[in-house]
Amino acid sequence: MASLSCVLRSGRNAAAVVLRREFHRSAPASVQVTVRDALNQAMDEELERDERVFLLGEEVAQYDGAYKISRGLWKKYGDARIIDTPITEMGFTGIAVGAAMAGLRPICEFMTFNFSMQAIDQVINSAAKTNYMSAGRQSVPIVFRGPNGASAGVGAQHSQCFAAWYGHCPGLKVVSPWSAEDARGLLKAAIRDDNPVVFLENELMYGVPFEMSEESLSKDFTIPFGKAKVERQGTHVTLVTHSRYVSFCLDAAAVLAKEGVECEVVNLRSIRPLDVETIEASVMKTNHLVTVEGGWPQFGVGAEVCARVMEGPAFNFLDAPATRVTGVDVPMPYAKILEDNSLPQIKDIIFSIKKTLNI
Repeated sequence: MASLSCVLRSGRNAAAVVLRREFHRSAPASVQVTVRDALNQAMDEELERDERVFLLGEEVAQYDGAYKISRGLWKKYGDARIIDTPITEMGFTGIAVGAAMAGLRPICEFMTFNFSMQAIDQVINSAAKTNYMSAGRQSVPIVFRGPNGASAGVGAQHSQCFAAWYGHCPGLKVVSPWSAEDARGLLKAAIRDDNPVVFLENELMYGVPFEMSEESLSKDFTIPFGKAKVERQGTHVTLVTHSRYVSFCLDAAAVLAKEGVECEVVNLRSIRPLDVETIEASVMKTNHLVTVEGGWPQFGVGAEVCARVMEGPAFNFLDAPATRVTGVDVPMPYAKILEDNSLPQIKDIIFSIKKTLNI
């Protein structure tokens, strides 16, 4: 009888050990999603979540969008919420701003942000300033989105970066996503925000696939504004960049790693508000700063980053002057060889890094 109870006790103990044992679990498999699909999913989910949300712009409905970002949304939500407009940016932007003031949550698509100049009065004077001028009584929850910056072979009037233009204006929030995760999380946050948000996409990034985690594919996933992301850890130099040029900086960092130079790549994601704390922390670690952007040099995003570092505690940690890599200070040429020489290339980033590090 004693031996039987001993067997039973040992059996219970073994069972308890099995129940307590923590089995190894592999990380959830990531999924490849293009930036285009990430934007499409974000709008679809927010349209479904909030009946006040609607999309308007040129060719966004029946044609599924000039870049197919709104693919399938018109068939799902109909004419009342996916609205094709005439070719009049001033007109449909004014309609969108008025709708936001009336309590709706419009997404106003520009076929390119170059065309937003036609509607600059509505964006700045009507959308950006109203909350302040009404002493906070009137919010304007609107998203202005579309491709920004240079594409390929579209000339001077379709190739401009407006990050610095809109980042200059109080009352606006300005974001510039790079990856599919950035695009999804920032767009969902923008649509839910009660302030006007300028959402600067890049046409050449639309078809690029990125791995997305299970968490980032959640319907509740958002990325807070004003939070940069360190895409690559490094110890020798900080590269601060946004949008498409995050890819360029990562490529330059991979080349330099073979030479023993470790670059830290900071993806700004948010232009206004600017995450100065992350930039300063990185500079204090690496003691060197290079900014990279596709816009013009004068009064640009890089100039602002350099000024903030100079004015703050990180300045005392710099071992060399900060360096800017930017587009060339000319209207964009049409010829491909001239266009290539007007925009930062990987070799230009590597050259500036080596110059900053004096190697």
